[in-house]
Amino acid sequence: METDMEKIKGYVEHIIYRNADNGYTVLNLISDEEEITCVGIFRAIDQGETIEAEGAYTAHPVYGEQFKIEQYQITAPDDVLSMERYLGSGAIKGVGEALAARIVKRFGKDTFRIIEEEPERLAEVKGISERKAKEIAVQVYEKRDAREAMTFLQKYGISNTLAIRIYEAYGMNLYGVMKENPYRLAEDIDGIGFRIADGIASRIGIHTDSDYRIRSGLLFTLMQAGAEGHCYLPESLLLRKAGELLGLEPSLMEPQLQNLMMDKKIVIKMPGAEGGERKIYGMTYYYAELNCAKMLHDLNISVREEDCLPSEERKILEKIEALEKELQIELDELQKRAVLESIKNGILIISGGPGTGKTTTINTIIRYFLSEEMDIFLAAPTGRAAKRMTETTGYEARTIHRLLELNGAVSGEAKSARFEKNEENPLEADVVIIDEMSMVDIFLFQSLLRAVSIGTRLIMVGDVNQLPSVGAGQVLHDLLKSGCFPVVMLEKIFRQAQESDIILNAHRIHAGEDIVLDNKSRDFFFLERNDANVIYKHMIQLILEKLPPYVGAQPYDIQVLTPMRKGKLGVETLNGILQKYLNPPSEQKKEYAGSNTLFREKDKVMQIKNNYQLEWEVVSKYGIPIDKGMGVFNGDIGMILEISEYTRSMVIEYDEHRRVTYSFDQLDEIELAYAVTIHKSQGSEYPAVVMPLLTGPRMLFNRNLLYTGVTRARNCVTILGSSETLREMVDNNYENRRYTGLSDRIKETNEIRLAE
Repeated sequence: METDMEKIKGYVEHIIYRNADNGYTVLNLISDEEEITCVGIFRAIDQGETIEAEGAYTAHPVYGEQFKIEQYQITAPDDVLSMERYLGSGAIKGVGEALAARIVKRFGKDTFRIIEEEPERLAEVKGISERKAKEIAVQVYEKRDAREAMTFLQKYGISNTLAIRIYEAYGMNLYGVMKENPYRLAEDIDGIGFRIADGIASRIGIHTDSDYRIRSGLLFTLMQAGAEGHCYLPESLLLRKAGELLGLEPSLMEPQLQNLMMDKKIVIKMPGAEGGERKIYGMTYYYAELNCAKMLHDLNISVREEDCLPSEERKILEKIEALEKELQIELDELQKRAVLESIKNGILIISGGPGTGKTTTINTIIRYFLSEEMDIFLAAPTGRAAKRMTETTGYEARTIHRLLELNGAVSGEAKSARFEKNEENPLEADVVIIDEMSMVDIFLFQSLLRAVSIGTRLIMVGDVNQLPSVGAGQVLHDLLKSGCFPVVMLEKIFRQAQESDIILNAHRIHAGEDIVLDNKSRDFFFLERNDANVIYKHMIQLILEKLPPYVGAQPYDIQVLTPMRKGKLGVETLNGILQKYLNPPSEQKKEYAGSNTLFREKDKVMQIKNNYQLEWEVVSKYGIPIDKGMGVFNGDIGMILEISEYTRSMVIEYDEHRRVTYSFDQLDEIELAYAVTIHKSQGSEYPAVVMPLLTGPRMLFNRNLLYTGVTRARNCVTILGSSETLREMVDNNYENRRYTGLSDRIKETNEIRLAE
């Protein structure tokens, strides 16, 4: 139980534990001859240093009484004993206890003044050369500078954690940055966004119409648009959104667009012959589109001219027919066309809804190229999609990140990820097949294309009617829209698929037709419930009792999908309720209360942003690591295995037994996943899906969203809610517009290359 805030002062006798990643430290502090166990976030604090701290005493259930430090500052030792302790603590390299005692004995209370003002006099002490004297002085100066910088930053309400990041990023240049342009913090330091930088700038006294503030606000607005899936914004929309953020008129901001373009922060795309307004891109988004267009053009070739001859085409078709007999399948004309086009072209796009034979087509393509002794790589955007691809084809499929050999990143941004496979080290394959292309965003697509060399066939498969990627862009949609690549749209729903009401209803939803809600189906059920509390009750009953034996799965594998985050049937409310019943508290399960969420061991959780720097490992049953790698991605679902208050960390196991350790400071990247939004469920398939649908915003409750949710279920869909709302969703063909230009970049590139 915490008491009121108190202040203490003392010296650090011993550092018990330190987490190098987040700075969380447990230390012993000697204050007025009393030993106090303190916990808190510190920069590289050293034993022997004197600190003044503010915090509160807490009673830890395992480790007893601790002083939890909220704010602190390191102070220079102010008495002879403290000076000797500090110098002899190991904080200054090359100075041990014996040498520290001789220094303090020689100079007494004047010790630190001598070190800082007359360091050459240290050579008067036995065992110190002139060179060593200079080294000691430099170290003391650096630590004093850090101490003063932290104190300076704390004056502006900057927390210890952020102050550490700022000092590590700028060193002693931070004073100039803070005085001239604190908005640089938002660009340079991970974890400091525009709003934090704006708050700091306000306290420093930067004017609201400062050029720096306007530029930073415009860039932040573009970044937010990227997080919503856009690659650019029309100028008027950008200025309106930035104006709302900054509280300024568009006319005050417009001149800064030109300055940002001169600084190579944005690209301004002028209207084409069709008219319209200027399109404003963040620099990386524009060049991602442009690079993709150029690489696609280079890959889009007929692989061998002889394959296009009628005689050769007949031979290929004969081989396909032989494969049909061998595999005991019967392809329709469009499927045969898809196999043929995959052989003749460098690029092929195959699209179609559920049950239209995409998997059979892929399998036939794989068998054909294997018979030609070609190397084939299979990949999908997520672990779950890759696992499903492996199961349906019988050949190993990897995530695109693993295919490209992700090797960490400079920061958490997708566009800064480092892949070992690229232009200089391409994939050694004759054929690359990518499934679930609707999920691939523009930056991942750019990285993929960089690793595919000219002459390698790239086959992209996906359902264009699914929701677009969580990340920026709508790659599959734009590829089809460009009209520049061979495309086969599979349409026939096969007999086996016709036995599934999930598939039949998905096609009816896409066509805007009524779906049957008579519950005579074996895999598609609707329960009319018009009260949220009643829906909660039946949802829990379905997940715990009814569905597991019906679909042969565990409650953990059954997924609740909902259109929204807020409201009685939104993700945030549902997860709290479902956690209570699906993973109730017990003495055997440790818990940690984050800023907005209570986490418990055995909880089902989801990663909600791409983190290319998180390390994972797979361990044997004896705890020995047998595989490791980098990167956990938006939408990955796992289970909390362990929570440790002592190390302030949490271990989560994802698909394929990948274990990741998170510090408590990283838990803003994690949320409960008993219920997830339909958008976040893309690329996943679950044994059973439960969807609560009562009321919600028209722009969200649309046909596209319902179609995506229904097609996530393998064996059973159960919808709880209002039949009127369900029918309105089927009728509502509204789709959120994404501002993307990949289609235009492809057309422009083709025109330029043809002109050359």
